[in-house]
Amino acid sequence: MSDDWRADRIGSALRGENPTVLRRLTAGFAVIGDVQFLPGYAVLLADDPAVDRLSDLPRPKRLDFLSDMDRLGEAVERACRHADPAFLRVNLEILGNTDGFLHAHVWPRYAWEPADLVRLPVWLHPRDRWSDRRYAVGPRHDPLREAIGEELDGTAPPTGPGPGTAARQG
Repeated sequence: MSDDWRADRIGSALRGENPTVLRRLTAGFAVIGDVQFLPGYAVLLADDPAVDRLSDLPRPKRLDFLSDMDRLGEAVERACRHADPAFLRVNLEILGNTDGFLHAHVWPRYAWEPADLVRLPVWLHPRDRWSDRRYAVGPRHDPLREAIGEELDGTAPPTGPGPGTAARQG
């Protein structure tokens, strides 16, 4: 598969062509991050490429997206805690400064990170972390991908879609 999916991450996910998709959630797609210098890094992509910011969504769909972000954060936390005893916590971020579509970052944080960085935003890690091939997602990340997916399966809403669904039906 070519890297064409990178030019249209959401469209390719909707078409089933985005290889980073872990699971389809209520309001978006859980995907493994392109870079894994912090193993388990994941992103929640909104399921509509025209949505630029959280406030673009109607309130019920907004609540579904935030619920999905919570689910993905919990799944990453559980999978990373099991995989690495140095796991500390997850950082959840909706920034939207680079990509023009709604997405949320889920960053696992570890005790083995440099002491001067572990308590700071991930974005302060050296810039080469985002482009160095050593950190690119690949087959060696398959066990963590599978673990996050299984955790997502275990946190699925028991009675259907997320919290915004009742508001849409009411």
